[in-house]
Amino acid sequence: MTVTDPGLSAEEAEQQRQSLSTRAARNLASTTKSVPQMQGISPRWLLRKLPWVQTQAGTYRVNRRLTYAVGDGRVTFTSTGADIRVIPQELRELPGLRDFDDESVLAALADRFEQHEYQPGDIIVEVGRPADEIYLIAHGKVSRVGRGEYGDEHKLDTLANGEYFGAEVLAGQEIQWEFTAKAVTPVIVLRLPLRAVRQLNGHAEALRTHLENFARGRSKPQNKHGEAAIDIASGHEGEPDLPATFVDYELHPREYELSVAQTVLRVHTRVSDLYNHPMNQTEQQLRLTVEALRERQEFEMVNNKEFGLLHNADLKQRIHTRSGPPTPDDMDDLLSRRRKTAFFLAHPRTIAAFGREASKRGLYPGTALVDDTHVSTWRGVPILPCDKIPITEHGTSSIIAMRVGEDDNGVIGLHQTGIPDEFQPSLNVRFMGIDEKGIISYLVSAYYSVAVLVPDALGVLEHVEIGRY
Repeated sequence: MTVTDPGLSAEEAEQQRQSLSTRAARNLASTTKSVPQMQGISPRWLLRKLPWVQTQAGTYRVNRRLTYAVGDGRVTFTSTGADIRVIPQELRELPGLRDFDDESVLAALADRFEQHEYQPGDIIVEVGRPADEIYLIAHGKVSRVGRGEYGDEHKLDTLANGEYFGAEVLAGQEIQWEFTAKAVTPVIVLRLPLRAVRQLNGHAEALRTHLENFARGRSKPQNKHGEAAIDIASGHEGEPDLPATFVDYELHPREYELSVAQTVLRVHTRVSDLYNHPMNQTEQQLRLTVEALRERQEFEMVNNKEFGLLHNADLKQRIHTRSGPPTPDDMDDLLSRRRKTAFFLAHPRTIAAFGREASKRGLYPGTALVDDTHVSTWRGVPILPCDKIPITEHGTSSIIAMRVGEDDNGVIGLHQTGIPDEFQPSLNVRFMGIDEKGIISYLVSAYYSVAVLVPDALGVLEHVEIGRY
């Protein structure tokens, strides 16, 4: 047996070789190849589990019962250094000022807010004390704690940036606080004493009249969802006059137009002519391009400011965590706000954070087999991973819960099938020609949108801390 000296050069070693080398043999062999791989492909659970509705005219109109605006929004602030000020026009988010249009008076009200800071555990207002101030939360979290039937405390909810309490003080009635407000984190609030409103009333006749009208009749008859009430008689005897009623509709319902994600795929004719074996080059280019378009589609359906899920959840359906991390209590709060929740969507790191919090309590979320994949569940509802839900620089994210389908008044995906040159449902590939350099161009387009049929179909748990161990 001949042993090659390890000190020889490659050329000298080749001269001593007594058989064909593997390097030379590869010239006569066919290599086994994979199709082009792409790291950016995700499961895209949202696209897979959302029911898709054919939108033939390119626009989907959501008709609803008439809902009265009740001023349940969030207030926006500006800051100069440590000095925080409410934007005057944002005061219209308070119920008593919803339709008030005198901006000079709103500016005068904004100037009368006083800034105060509280540390975790500090009591901001106490149950049973006179309610004579309006509180706007500029920064931090505040827990509202009520008094139970037997005198024990029970937590009502958690308020955070932009939310408020005490707005009923504007009606001028002498009332008492029905809850205790405690600071969960360092909190900055803007506080408006009732006396400041009364002092301004003496110089602003329009505001005084507006608040008096608001106090006499706060709103038209409505149900607990804010929809125009339907008068119905029940439990009566004999032949009393029955109420006459009708179901009122929104006069200006929202319309969702199909959005589009597009790109131009370019392939040189020399490549497509000569290098198509064993794989079709154009086909592989197109496959990866479509994957990228579908990834962008899911991103837009989550994050787009016009129709994305995170930006279109009703303000009443956006809740905050009690302490920061996603606890089982927070998930229960999110789940209880709608019937027939189909699934949760959360970033994989958020799911891991929830698992840690559950383990701390000795709880272990179950699993379910969804499309041949084992996923975590909570109360039997799948928690599907979605890496399109952003994580902020502060290490917080969101968890989305939704009911889906037209039959259940849920969330639906919108698309249009049967479009020209369709390659996949609501995605087409159109030949654009060959330029003078011999490059073939294809226009690849995906059409889509997402609609929320009723507000409680979609809920979001916001400001979820995922880095606390």
